[in-house]
Amino acid sequence: MAPMIAESRERIETDRRLPPEIVQAMMQAGVFRMAVPREYGGGEFDPMTQVRVVEELSRMEGSVGWLAMIGAAGGPMAAFLDPEVARRLFGQVNSVFAGQIRPPQHAEVVEGGFRVTGRYRFASGCQHASMMTCGCVLFENGKPLLREDGQQKGRVMLIPAAKVKIIDVWDTTGMRGTGSNDFVVDDVFVPLEESVSVLERPRVPGPLYRFAPIYLVCHAGVPLGIARGALDCVLELCGRKELMPSRQLLRDDTQTQETVAWAEASIGAARGYVYQTLEDLWETLCKGDRVSVRQRAHYRMMMIHSHQTAKQVLSVLYDLAATSAIFRSNPLERFMRDIMTACQHRVIHPRMYRPAGRMLLGLDPDEPFF
Repeated sequence: MAPMIAESRERIETDRRLPPEIVQAMMQAGVFRMAVPREYGGGEFDPMTQVRVVEELSRMEGSVGWLAMIGAAGGPMAAFLDPEVARRLFGQVNSVFAGQIRPPQHAEVVEGGFRVTGRYRFASGCQHASMMTCGCVLFENGKPLLREDGQQKGRVMLIPAAKVKIIDVWDTTGMRGTGSNDFVVDDVFVPLEESVSVLERPRVPGPLYRFAPIYLVCHAGVPLGIARGALDCVLELCGRKELMPSRQLLRDDTQTQETVAWAEASIGAARGYVYQTLEDLWETLCKGDRVSVRQRAHYRMMMIHSHQTAKQVLSVLYDLAATSAIFRSNPLERFMRDIMTACQHRVIHPRMYRPAGRMLLGLDPDEPFF
């Protein structure tokens, strides 16, 4: 896919979505269904493999990697559905899920299912999705339904993309090709069997579906790939850019040598933390053991750390490239915009270190994404 992606970079930027041929290639390769159970035609890849795929695609183009991550994130939901429904919704090559689960919108309980109404934001990949995931809180006769712990009941509704209205709002600094537009659901009926709750027991056995937050597992591949792609750009630039007035190549400058080494070590350290955390988590899940509080905290921290490290590396490399970095013909310029945009996501924002820290200290995380 590398030549196709390279040729489409400007089109991705201008159209603010992926070209159909790239989407089709990703479908045929099984990228969007990496986490779908094998019995429904998916890859059911372990977390490390999923991250590696997203990492490589992000190295080529940030928006492609991001949409690979988003598409794969919906896969585990198939494990919570009735097998017949799962095969119908997830079993086709062109089955692609997009959508949003937070903040949840309104779903009224009716006979046989729910009626859903609301507007969702940041629906990456909505233009090529077959189904939309819609997080909802449940109401009956206008009153909220509560769980035993007093929290409001919620479910994720799976709605055909043809039944929602996309609102084109995605005109951003970076990640322009993700098409992360808003969408509106207006009183759409959703059958009970086409909704899921990850608090319930999955119907497909296997370690990939035993840990609810694992739907975010691919996220760390995006910053790792972007940082790697940026460093590759700088390494190539160092062999041809001349410094004035000395006419010395950038690679012969001592500060450049120090910076490149630091960037390589920083990416390597972040990458090591990502894969070490996932391998430890995967070993626990494969044994059938319960994920510990400490493992949950590290799972959150590695996602934040990988993004923040990539942002720091990009900033330093951008300065090193100087005026060469400001031209749109240099991929470094796009990598910089992409990582700055990606790091605004609430799940990997630095303030999310706090709930992880609370867990390490034996306190309640006071945050729902664990």
